[in-house]
Amino acid sequence: MNNWRNKLAAIAGAVAMTALVAGGPAALAEVESKDPIKLTLHDWTGQLVTTKIMGEVLKKAGYNIEYVQADYIAQFAGLKTGDLHVAMEIWETTGRDAMDEATKTGKVVNLGETGMQAIEEWWYPEYMKEKCPGLPDWKALNKCAEAFSTPETAPKGRYLGGPVTWGGYDDERVEALGMDFEVVHAGTDAALFAELESAYQRKAPVLLWVYAPHWAPVKFKGEWVEFPKYAAECYSDPAWGENKDAKYDCGKPRGPIWKVAWEGLGKKWGGAKAAVEKFHVDNDEMGAMVSAVDLDGKKVDDVVADWINKNEERWKKWIN
Repeated sequence: MNNWRNKLAAIAGAVAMTALVAGGPAALAEVESKDPIKLTLHDWTGQLVTTKIMGEVLKKAGYNIEYVQADYIAQFAGLKTGDLHVAMEIWETTGRDAMDEATKTGKVVNLGETGMQAIEEWWYPEYMKEKCPGLPDWKALNKCAEAFSTPETAPKGRYLGGPVTWGGYDDERVEALGMDFEVVHAGTDAALFAELESAYQRKAPVLLWVYAPHWAPVKFKGEWVEFPKYAAECYSDPAWGENKDAKYDCGKPRGPIWKVAWEGLGKKWGGAKAAVEKFHVDNDEMGAMVSAVDLDGKKVDDVVADWINKNEERWKKWIN
Protein backbone atom coordinates (compact mmCIF):
# COMPACT_ATOMS: atom_id res chain seq x y z
CA MET A 1 0.00 0.00 0.00
CA ASN A 2 2.82 2.37 0.89
CA ASN A 3 4.43 1.67 -2.49
CA TRP A 4 1.21 2.63 -4.26
CA ARG A 5 0.94 5.77 -2.18
CA ASN A 6 4.52 6.65 -3.03
CA LYS A 7 3.86 6.11 -6.73
CA LEU A 8 0.69 8.20 -6.60
CA ALA A 9 2.59 10.95 -4.80
CA ALA A 10 5.31 10.86 -7.42
CA ILE A 11 2.74 11.04 -10.22
CA ALA A 12 0.96 13.92 -8.48
CA GLY A 13 4.28 15.70 -8.05
CA ALA A 14 5.10 15.27 -11.70
CA VAL A 15 1.68 16.58 -12.73
CA ALA A 16 2.09 19.54 -10.39
CA MET A 17 5.53 20.29 -11.79
CA THR A 18 4.18 20.10 -15.33
CA ALA A 19 1.38 22.50 -14.42
CA LEU A 20 3.87 24.85 -12.76
CA VAL A 21 6.04 24.94 -15.87
CA ALA A 22 3.01 25.36 -18.10
CA GLY A 23 1.76 28.19 -15.94
CA GLY A 24 5.09 30.00 -16.07
CA PRO A 25 6.64 31.86 -19.01
CA ALA A 26 6.16 29.06 -21.53
CA ALA A 27 7.89 31.17 -24.15
CA LEU A 28 11.19 30.46 -22.39
CA ALA A 29 11.05 26.92 -23.74
CA GLU A 30 10.69 28.33 -27.25
CA VAL A 31 13.49 30.87 -27.05
CA GLU A 32 16.34 29.83 -29.31
CA SER A 33 19.09 31.22 -27.05
CA LYS A 34 19.13 32.79 -23.61
CA ASP A 35 22.14 34.93 -24.51
CA PRO A 36 21.24 38.62 -24.24
CA ILE A 37 19.92 40.43 -27.29
CA LYS A 38 21.58 43.86 -27.23
CA LEU A 39 19.36 46.78 -28.27
CA THR A 40 20.98 50.19 -28.72
CA LEU A 41 19.87 53.31 -26.87
CA HIS A 42 20.62 56.83 -28.15
CA ASP A 43 20.14 60.36 -26.87
CA TRP A 44 16.61 61.38 -27.85
CA THR A 45 13.38 60.50 -26.09
CA GLY A 46 11.53 58.93 -29.01
CA GLN A 47 14.30 56.43 -29.65
CA LEU A 48 14.38 55.45 -25.99
CA VAL A 49 10.63 54.84 -26.09
CA THR A 50 10.75 52.85 -29.32
CA THR A 51 13.60 50.67 -28.12
CA LYS A 52 12.16 50.04 -24.67
CA ILE A 53 8.80 49.03 -26.19
CA MET A 54 10.53 46.49 -28.42
CA GLY A 55 12.77 45.27 -25.62
CA GLU A 56 9.93 44.82 -23.13
CA VAL A 57 7.82 42.96 -25.70
CA LEU A 58 10.74 40.60 -26.37
CA LYS A 59 11.05 40.05 -22.63
CA LYS A 60 7.39 39.01 -22.60
CA ALA A 61 8.36 36.34 -25.14
CA GLY A 62 11.07 35.10 -22.78
CA TYR A 63 14.13 36.67 -24.38
CA ASN A 64 17.03 38.03 -22.35
CA ILE A 65 17.36 41.73 -23.25
CA GLU A 66 20.25 44.11 -22.65
CA TYR A 67 20.11 47.84 -23.43
CA VAL A 68 23.40 49.34 -24.58
CA GLN A 69 24.12 53.08 -24.91
CA ALA A 70 25.62 53.78 -28.33
CA ASP A 71 26.27 56.66 -30.72
CA TYR A 72 23.74 56.93 -33.52
CA ILE A 73 26.16 56.60 -36.45
CA ALA A 74 29.06 54.85 -34.71
CA GLN A 75 26.76 52.00 -33.64
CA PHE A 76 27.05 50.44 -37.09
CA ALA A 77 30.55 49.22 -36.25
CA GLY A 78 29.10 47.15 -33.41
CA LEU A 79 26.18 45.94 -35.52
CA LYS A 80 28.59 44.69 -38.17
CA THR A 81 30.61 42.64 -35.67
CA GLY A 82 27.64 41.31 -33.73
CA ASP A 83 28.63 43.12 -30.54
CA LEU A 84 25.30 44.96 -30.93
CA HIS A 85 22.20 43.31 -32.30
CA VAL A 86 19.26 45.65 -32.94
CA ALA A 87 18.89 49.38 -33.65
CA MET A 88 15.26 50.50 -33.65
CA GLU A 89 15.52 53.94 -35.28
CA ILE A 90 17.58 54.75 -38.35
CA TRP A 91 16.16 57.91 -39.87
CA GLU A 92 16.00 58.30 -43.63
CA THR A 93 16.89 61.94 -43.03
CA THR A 94 20.27 61.47 -41.37
CA GLY A 95 21.11 57.77 -41.17
CA ARG A 96 20.51 56.50 -44.69
CA ASP A 97 24.14 56.80 -45.86
CA ALA A 98 25.48 54.87 -42.86
CA MET A 99 22.71 52.28 -43.13
CA ASP A 100 23.29 51.67 -46.83
CA GLU A 101 27.03 51.31 -46.31
CA ALA A 102 26.44 48.79 -43.53
CA THR A 103 23.83 46.70 -45.34
CA LYS A 104 26.02 46.51 -48.45
CA THR A 105 28.62 44.63 -46.40
CA GLY A 106 26.04 41.91 -45.71
CA LYS A 107 26.80 42.14 -42.00
CA VAL A 108 23.79 44.34 -41.22
CA VAL A 109 20.21 43.75 -42.39
CA ASN A 110 17.32 46.18 -42.84
CA LEU A 111 14.26 44.86 -40.95
CA GLY A 112 11.82 47.30 -42.50
CA GLU A 113 9.99 50.47 -41.55
CA THR A 114 8.88 51.34 -38.03
CA GLY A 115 5.72 52.98 -39.33
CA MET A 116 6.97 56.49 -38.52
CA GLN A 117 7.76 59.06 -41.22
CA ALA A 118 10.71 61.35 -40.52
CA ILE A 119 11.34 65.03 -41.08
CA GLU A 120 14.56 66.65 -39.82
CA GLU A 121 15.35 70.13 -41.04
CA TRP A 122 16.14 73.74 -40.12
CA TRP A 123 13.11 75.29 -38.39
CA TYR A 124 12.14 78.77 -37.22
CA PRO A 125 9.21 80.18 -35.20
CA GLU A 126 6.49 81.88 -37.20
CA TYR A 127 7.26 85.25 -35.59
CA MET A 128 10.67 85.30 -37.31
CA LYS A 129 9.02 85.83 -40.70
CA GLU A 130 8.41 89.46 -39.70
CA LYS A 131 12.17 89.93 -39.30
CA CYS A 132 13.05 87.86 -42.34
CA PRO A 133 10.66 88.33 -45.27
CA GLY A 134 11.04 85.70 -47.93
CA LEU A 135 11.05 82.70 -45.62
CA PRO A 136 10.70 79.75 -45.87
CA ASP A 137 12.96 80.01 -48.95
CA TRP A 138 16.53 79.35 -47.77
CA LYS A 139 17.87 82.20 -49.93
CA ALA A 140 16.06 84.69 -47.69
CA LEU A 141 18.27 83.68 -44.77
CA ASN A 142 21.40 85.37 -46.11
CA LYS A 143 19.55 88.66 -46.51
CA CYS A 144 18.61 88.64 -42.84
CA ALA A 145 21.37 86.55 -41.28
CA GLU A 146 22.00 89.25 -38.67
CA ALA A 147 18.41 88.89 -37.44
CA PHE A 148 19.36 85.38 -36.37
CA SER A 149 22.72 86.36 -34.91
CA THR A 150 23.96 86.30 -31.33
CA PRO A 151 26.83 88.33 -29.80
CA GLU A 152 29.05 85.29 -30.38
CA THR A 153 28.23 84.90 -34.09
CA ALA A 154 27.38 88.47 -35.28
CA PRO A 155 27.18 89.55 -38.01
CA LYS A 156 26.65 85.93 -39.03
CA GLY A 157 23.43 84.21 -38.15
CA ARG A 158 23.39 81.37 -35.66
CA TYR A 159 21.96 77.96 -36.46
CA LEU A 160 21.55 75.59 -33.51
CA GLY A 161 22.16 72.09 -34.78
CA GLY A 162 21.58 68.78 -33.06
CA PRO A 163 24.31 66.92 -31.18
CA VAL A 164 27.31 66.20 -33.42
CA THR A 165 26.65 62.44 -33.22
CA TRP A 166 23.38 62.87 -35.12
CA GLY A 167 25.13 63.64 -38.41
CA GLY A 168 22.96 65.60 -40.85
CA TYR A 169 25.61 67.53 -42.82
CA ASP A 170 24.55 70.96 -41.52
CA ASP A 171 28.11 72.34 -41.45
CA GLU A 172 28.70 71.06 -44.97
CA ARG A 173 25.41 72.55 -46.20
CA VAL A 174 26.29 76.00 -44.86
CA GLU A 175 29.61 75.90 -46.68
CA ALA A 176 28.18 74.43 -49.89
CA LEU A 177 25.41 77.01 -50.14
CA GLY A 178 27.60 79.94 -49.07
CA MET A 179 25.36 80.81 -46.15
CA ASP A 180 26.30 83.59 -43.70
CA PHE A 181 25.59 81.35 -40.73
CA GLU A 182 27.61 79.68 -38.04
CA VAL A 183 26.55 76.20 -36.93
CA VAL A 184 26.55 75.67 -33.17
CA HIS A 185 25.76 72.15 -32.00
CA ALA A 186 23.57 71.51 -28.96
CA GLY A 187 25.12 69.14 -26.46
CA THR A 188 21.97 67.09 -25.97
CA ASP A 189 18.45 66.64 -27.28
CA ALA A 190 17.11 68.19 -24.06
CA ALA A 191 19.34 71.25 -24.41
CA LEU A 192 18.21 71.76 -28.00
CA PHE A 193 14.55 71.98 -27.11
CA ALA A 194 15.09 73.83 -23.86
CA GLU A 195 16.62 76.64 -25.94
CA LEU A 196 13.67 76.59 -28.32
CA GLU A 197 11.25 76.80 -25.39
CA SER A 198 13.11 79.74 -23.89
CA ALA A 199 13.44 81.64 -27.17
CA TYR A 200 9.83 81.08 -28.13
CA GLN A 201 8.51 82.42 -24.82
CA ARG A 202 10.60 85.59 -25.27
CA LYS A 203 10.00 85.78 -29.04
CA ALA A 204 13.77 85.84 -29.37
CA PRO A 205 15.57 84.97 -32.62
CA VAL A 206 16.16 81.26 -33.05
CA LEU A 207 16.85 78.94 -35.97
CA LEU A 208 17.43 75.32 -35.10
CA TRP A 209 17.18 71.63 -35.92
CA VAL A 210 13.64 70.35 -35.32
CA TYR A 211 12.40 66.91 -36.17
CA ALA A 212 9.17 64.96 -36.38
CA PRO A 213 7.69 62.85 -34.93
CA HIS A 214 8.13 65.17 -31.94
CA TRP A 215 6.05 67.51 -29.81
CA ALA A 216 7.90 70.71 -30.80
CA PRO A 217 6.35 71.34 -34.26
CA VAL A 218 2.93 70.66 -32.72
CA LYS A 219 3.34 72.87 -29.66
CA PHE A 220 5.03 75.78 -31.43
CA LYS A 221 3.91 77.57 -34.58
CA GLY A 222 6.69 77.64 -37.13
CA GLU A 223 7.99 76.34 -40.43
CA TRP A 224 10.83 74.30 -41.85
CA VAL A 225 13.25 76.10 -44.15
CA GLU A 226 12.82 75.08 -47.79
CA PHE A 227 16.22 74.12 -49.16
CA PRO A 228 16.84 72.87 -52.70
CA LYS A 229 14.98 69.58 -53.02
CA TYR A 230 16.96 66.55 -51.91
CA ALA A 231 18.39 64.13 -54.44
CA ALA A 232 20.93 61.44 -53.65
CA GLU A 233 23.31 62.99 -56.20
CA CYS A 234 23.59 66.25 -54.28
CA TYR A 235 25.26 64.30 -51.47
CA SER A 236 27.70 62.66 -53.84
CA ASP A 237 28.06 64.65 -57.07
CA PRO A 238 29.22 68.29 -56.84
CA ALA A 239 27.94 68.92 -60.37
CA TRP A 240 24.34 68.17 -59.38
CA GLY A 241 23.10 71.01 -57.16
CA GLU A 242 23.25 74.74 -56.56
CA ASN A 243 27.02 74.87 -56.08
CA LYS A 244 28.84 73.05 -58.84
CA ASP A 245 31.94 72.74 -56.67
CA ALA A 246 30.39 71.27 -53.54
CA LYS A 247 28.31 68.40 -52.19
CA TYR A 248 25.49 68.56 -49.61
CA ASP A 249 23.97 71.65 -51.21
CA CYS A 250 20.36 70.52 -50.85
CA GLY A 251 17.88 69.76 -48.11
CA LYS A 252 17.77 66.60 -46.06
CA PRO A 253 15.85 63.61 -47.35
CA ARG A 254 12.48 62.78 -45.81
CA GLY A 255 10.99 59.35 -45.39
CA PRO A 256 10.71 56.28 -43.19
CA ILE A 257 12.42 55.51 -39.91
CA TRP A 258 13.97 52.07 -40.29
CA LYS A 259 14.89 49.12 -38.06
CA VAL A 260 18.22 47.36 -38.60
CA ALA A 261 20.01 44.41 -37.04
CA TRP A 262 23.15 42.32 -37.02
CA GLU A 263 22.85 39.78 -39.83
CA GLY A 264 23.15 36.92 -37.31
CA LEU A 265 20.03 37.94 -35.38
CA GLY A 266 17.73 35.66 -37.34
CA LYS A 267 20.09 32.70 -37.14
CA LYS A 268 20.44 32.92 -33.37
CA TRP A 269 17.09 34.42 -32.34
CA GLY A 270 14.67 33.80 -35.22
CA GLY A 271 11.56 34.65 -33.21
CA ALA A 272 13.04 37.92 -32.04
CA LYS A 273 13.91 38.94 -35.58
CA ALA A 274 10.34 38.23 -36.68
CA ALA A 275 9.00 40.34 -33.80
CA VAL A 276 11.22 43.31 -34.66
CA GLU A 277 10.07 43.09 -38.28
CA LYS A 278 6.42 43.29 -37.12
CA PHE A 279 6.98 46.28 -34.82
CA HIS A 280 4.87 49.24 -35.95
CA VAL A 281 3.90 52.60 -34.43
CA ASP A 282 2.93 55.84 -36.14
CA ASN A 283 3.90 59.51 -35.78
CA ASP A 284 0.87 60.53 -33.72
CA GLU A 285 1.37 57.67 -31.30
CA MET A 286 5.05 58.41 -30.85
CA GLY A 287 4.47 62.16 -30.58
CA ALA A 288 2.04 61.58 -27.71
CA MET A 289 4.52 59.38 -25.84
CA VAL A 290 7.40 61.81 -26.31
CA SER A 291 5.15 64.61 -25.06
CA ALA A 292 4.29 62.57 -21.97
CA VAL A 293 8.00 62.33 -21.14
CA ASP A 294 9.34 65.70 -22.22
CA LEU A 295 6.36 67.91 -21.36
CA ASP A 296 4.50 66.05 -18.64
CA GLY A 297 7.59 64.84 -16.79
CA LYS A 298 6.78 61.14 -16.90
CA LYS A 299 9.54 58.53 -16.90
CA VAL A 300 10.29 56.69 -20.13
CA ASP A 301 9.81 53.32 -18.42
CA ASP A 302 6.39 54.36 -17.09
CA VAL A 303 5.23 55.56 -20.51
CA VAL A 304 6.43 52.32 -22.06
CA ALA A 305 4.69 50.24 -19.39
CA ASP A 306 1.46 52.13 -20.02
CA TRP A 307 1.72 51.43 -23.76
CA ILE A 308 2.39 47.74 -23.07
CA ASN A 309 -0.67 47.49 -20.83
CA LYS A 310 -2.98 49.21 -23.32
CA ASN A 311 -1.77 47.37 -26.42
CA GLU A 312 -1.49 43.76 -25.32
CA GLU A 313 -3.58 42.36 -28.16
CA ARG A 314 -1.41 44.24 -30.64
CA TRP A 315 2.06 43.31 -29.41
CA LYS A 316 1.15 39.68 -28.81
CA LYS A 317 0.79 39.42 -32.58
CA TRP A 318 4.41 40.49 -32.91
CA ILE A 319 5.69 37.59 -30.82
CA ASN A 320 3.26 34.85 -31.90
